[in-house]
Amino acid sequence: MNSRYKILFLGEYNHPNSLPLLDGFTKYGIFEITTWQLKFTARGWIKIFRFFEIIFSIYYLFKLVIRLKPDLIFGYRITSYGFLAAIFHNYSPIVIAQQGITDIFPEKSLLVPLKKAIQNYAFKHSTLVHAWGEIMTYSMLKGGTNPSKIMVMPKGINLNKYNFTPKLKDQKIRAIVTRSLSEDYRHETIFKAFEIIKNRNIPFELTIIGDGPLKEKLTKSAKVKNIINNIIFTGRIANSELPLYLSNNDLYISMPCTEGVSTSLFEAMAAGCYPIVSDLPGTQAWITDMKNGRLIVVDDVNLLVESIIWYYENRQNLNSTLYKNRKLIEQEANCDNNMKVISDRYLEIIKEYKDNFNKIKFNSSI
Repeated sequence: MNSRYKILFLGEYNHPNSLPLLDGFTKYGIFEITTWQLKFTARGWIKIFRFFEIIFSIYYLFKLVIRLKPDLIFGYRITSYGFLAAIFHNYSPIVIAQQGITDIFPEKSLLVPLKKAIQNYAFKHSTLVHAWGEIMTYSMLKGGTNPSKIMVMPKGINLNKYNFTPKLKDQKIRAIVTRSLSEDYRHETIFKAFEIIKNRNIPFELTIIGDGPLKEKLTKSAKVKNIINNIIFTGRIANSELPLYLSNNDLYISMPCTEGVSTSLFEAMAAGCYPIVSDLPGTQAWITDMKNGRLIVVDDVNLLVESIIWYYENRQNLNSTLYKNRKLIEQEANCDNNMKVISDRYLEIIKEYKDNFNKIKFNSSI
C-alpha cells in the first residue's frame, strides 16, 4: 500500500483560510496535494462567468480525476468546489467544507433555490462534511446532511508564526483590519467610527490589510472623512508578512455582516491584539463581550466608537485578558494539534473506502 495518499484540493489554494489546511496536510508526510481552482471570482457581475466556468470545468476535472486517481477529493465551499467534488463521488471519497456559517449567500439572492439544490446535492454525495465550528452544523443539518457525516474541528493556525507580543501602549491607538476590501466586511462602518474618533482628538493609526473591489471607493471615503493620513493601505501582502503587522498593532477590528469561524480572528488573538468584532454566532463562540473582547451589532457605528474608546481608556489593564486569549487559541486552534486529528480522520476515510472497494471487487469476481 502507498505510504503517501493523493488529495485533490478544489478551492482557492492561496486563500488565508486554505493555507493552514494545506500546510497541515503536507506536514505529516502522508498526503500528496494537487490543487485546482476556478479563474473567476464570486464577486459582482463576474459571478455570471464563474457560473458557466463551473459547468464547463466538469469535463476538465473528469479528465484530471481519471489521470490523477486521487485517494480523496476535497471541495472548499459547498456551492462551488464542494458541488464539483461531489460529482465524482463514484471515483473517490469526498470531503467538503463550508467557508462561512452558510454558503448560500446573500440570502435574498434570486439564485437561492439553485444554490440550495447544489448544496443539497453536495451534502448528499459527500463522504464527510467538515465544519470548522459548531455554528456551521446548523445549516448542514438543515440541508439534510446525515449527522454521522459531520466532523467539527477548526483547522487552526500555525502558532509558531504568531508570537504573543506585549504592546507598547503609547498614546496612539494602533488598529488593524485584515479582511478583504468587499462590502461584506463593512470597512465603511469602521471608517465612520474613526472619523468620529478623530473629531474627538484621539490619536490613531489604522492599518488596512488586503485588496478588493472597494479599494478605490474606500480610499475616496477616507479622504472625504479627513482620515486618509491616519490610514495605511498595504494592499495585498504575503501571508508570511501578516504576523509582523499584527505584532505592530494592538487593536483588531472586524465588522463582517456574516461570519463562520474566522482564521483572521485566531491570528489576531494569538498575536496579542484586542478583538472588537461583529456580534455574530461565529464570533460568539470565541468572544464574550466585555470579557475577552467586544461584540458589536453589525453597522452600529456608535457602539463601535464607544468600544474603541473604552479600549483606549482601559488598555493598560488588559494584559491578562490578551494572555488568556492566546492560551485559548493554543488550546482550541493550534494547527499542529488539530491537523493531526483531521489528517487521521481523512486517512481513516481513505482506508475505509479502499476496503469497501476491494470487498465489492472480490465479491463480483466470485
